[in-house]
Amino acid sequence: MVKKSKIFLLFAVLLTLILAGCGSSGTDSKEIKIGGNFELTGGVANFGKQTVNGILLAFKEVNDAGGVHGKKLVLVQADNKSEPSEAANAVTKLITQDKVVAVLGPVTSSDVLATLQIGQDNKVPIITATGTNPKITVDNGQVRPYSFRGCFIDPFQGKVMANFASKSLQAKTAVIYVDSSSDYSKGLSDSFEAAFTQNGGQIIAKEAFLQKDQDFKATLTKIKGMNPDVIFIPAYYEEVGKIVKQARELGITAPLLGTDGWDDAKLVEIAGAAVLNNGFFSNHYSAEDKDPRVVKFVEAYKKEYNESPSALAALGYDTALMLADALKRANSEDPVKIRDALEATKDVQVVTGVLTLDAEHNPVKSAVVIEMKDGKQVFKEKVNP
Repeated sequence: MVKKSKIFLLFAVLLTLILAGCGSSGTDSKEIKIGGNFELTGGVANFGKQTVNGILLAFKEVNDAGGVHGKKLVLVQADNKSEPSEAANAVTKLITQDKVVAVLGPVTSSDVLATLQIGQDNKVPIITATGTNPKITVDNGQVRPYSFRGCFIDPFQGKVMANFASKSLQAKTAVIYVDSSSDYSKGLSDSFEAAFTQNGGQIIAKEAFLQKDQDFKATLTKIKGMNPDVIFIPAYYEEVGKIVKQARELGITAPLLGTDGWDDAKLVEIAGAAVLNNGFFSNHYSAEDKDPRVVKFVEAYKKEYNESPSALAALGYDTALMLADALKRANSEDPVKIRDALEATKDVQVVTGVLTLDAEHNPVKSAVVIEMKDGKQVFKEKVNP
């Protein structure tokens, strides 16, 4: 009997240790861990940091209001270094090691696309606040079940700028200057071209550059000789700033058009305030909007970070609120149930409007056109879907 008692006691101790070990590696019962796969260093680090700031502000407000079913939302961050291969590594770590229930990010379409199969294989939702390429949510006509976004898609954004060029600027000819290393840039190029030609305009040339290029003058000299009514540059602020600066130095005076990749204060630092005049880009919201929700968000963001929020920050904030809404409705930390709740997202009030996801996991939202005037962003016009 004594021998059996000792064996039983030893078994009980071992079982307790095993259970304690399991508990220590799991999710804190008072927290819900959300992955953040973002460009915190590298070519678009400003975008990553702004988006994270928006998410953290939303999580703070949700947590201060009692959290989700009494639990705090925690963002577990991973730096993808603005590289698709690193984005894939980051999402793998977040899902398999950190055991997050959903992943927010990345920012750029190329980085997002590199993560989607990993999310789907592990049945964990991936939600980008800012990736606009259509392939993020639909691949070869099939909706990706675990992929969602909080922003409008490239075809809408490209069409907005094509219509602005044709109708507001009365442009008849255009040159497209595309970043051939970027899925984001190539998708926008295609949608702008389709809409501009449908409006009766002519694309007289399509020229290309690569991310991290420094000298654009040879191509810009060629474009200058074509004398287009407008030049469409769907790319990110680092390269755009250099292109705009060099274009104006060569005497190109045509309106320069872009997309939400332009939206960063560093654009003005790189290009210079004056040379950005007669530049226009599409965006997701304007901080000048007097809607009470926008005013409240801008004030809260400035108080938290001592700077004005960009559209990337607003999209991060909105997408975090969308996820919080889904978590509440799912009433579960099971990623599959969270996925189901995300798919049913309807009429969520956010800064950039009322958010309802369509059958392809995309929100239908308005866009704005921003004009650059002496280094400042000025609201030009609003475009509904």
